[in-house]
Amino acid sequence: MRIATHDIGPAHEPYIIAEIGVNHDGSVDRALELTDAAATAGANAIKLQLFEADRLMSSAAKLAAYQKAAGESDPIEMLRRLELSAAQMAPIVDRAHAQGIHAIVTVFSTELIADAERLAWDAYKTASPDIIHRPLLERLVDTGRPLIISTGASTPDEVIRAASWLTARDGAIGSRTAFLQCVSSYPTAIEHAELGGILALRSLLPHPIGYSDHTASIETGAIAVGLGACILEKHFTYDTCAAGPDHAASLTLDAFAQYATLARDAWRSLRTDGRAMETTGVEPIKRVIAIEEDVRRVSRQSVVTTRALPAGHVLTSRDLTVKRPGNGIPAFELQTVIGRMLARGVHADTPLNRDDLK
Repeated sequence: MRIATHDIGPAHEPYIIAEIGVNHDGSVDRALELTDAAATAGANAIKLQLFEADRLMSSAAKLAAYQKAAGESDPIEMLRRLELSAAQMAPIVDRAHAQGIHAIVTVFSTELIADAERLAWDAYKTASPDIIHRPLLERLVDTGRPLIISTGASTPDEVIRAASWLTARDGAIGSRTAFLQCVSSYPTAIEHAELGGILALRSLLPHPIGYSDHTASIETGAIAVGLGACILEKHFTYDTCAAGPDHAASLTLDAFAQYATLARDAWRSLRTDGRAMETTGVEPIKRVIAIEEDVRRVSRQSVVTTRALPAGHVLTSRDLTVKRPGNGIPAFELQTVIGRMLARGVHADTPLNRDDLK
């Protein structure tokens, strides 16, 4: 796999992403400062998140437990406060390139891909909950850009299914796609790091495998590299005690620099012939663990109504979108819902359930 001019795979140093995410607190100036700091800390790329709160969250959306613990009280208001539009991200992309690093973005809604495409992103990435969001994955494949897919709170079958969607869409996608093992818990206790998922994904997929690291440790990246991770993603912040949902699960500049150094040193010491060290004592298993269930439930997306509809109405594409939470018909079934008749009236901005359909 290649991102811009950077080759990614076992024969190359780990590609390290500083996930700014929403740690800019809705400020372009803060995002620019974090971009500069990420370059200083040794990151290969920064990553942002492109979303619109009202487009991502339905009226049924709820906060995850870690967001409540960070002091948040309303999921839509939280995201509204943390939004940056694609236009606002333009100078951040330019700053990253001026610093000699890449710019990557996670797009959360298909409707925002056109806006994202106006900027010079080096790659796209999908969030773990969107492993079931087939419309989003397919639209991102269609851009032709490299694509990194997180797999937190996912089963092996869900990962394999998502990979099959990509291949069916574009037979050449394999040369520009990577998958990341991840635990969807913020922060993740070290005993729940599930690094064995890296080995499991390597056995399941013919793609570069990485690790999206939500632990507070500076050493997990090095261990992940020893298990074959080619990409590392770590949340990056200016202050781990700052107000906001992700700061506590992030590293500051000095800690991130240590993390990057340890990971690259591990690669140099363990790889002499382009092959990953086969570390013993790590169980090669990919699974959903208990601490991920909360995020899996509130952050996956469902088929949602765009307007109030009466019983007997035959659903069209204009009637439906995809939003959080994931307690309705899953996002990948959107196309199969179109053309179905409603068994009862439904409210606007509400996840559809199978009982709603005849």
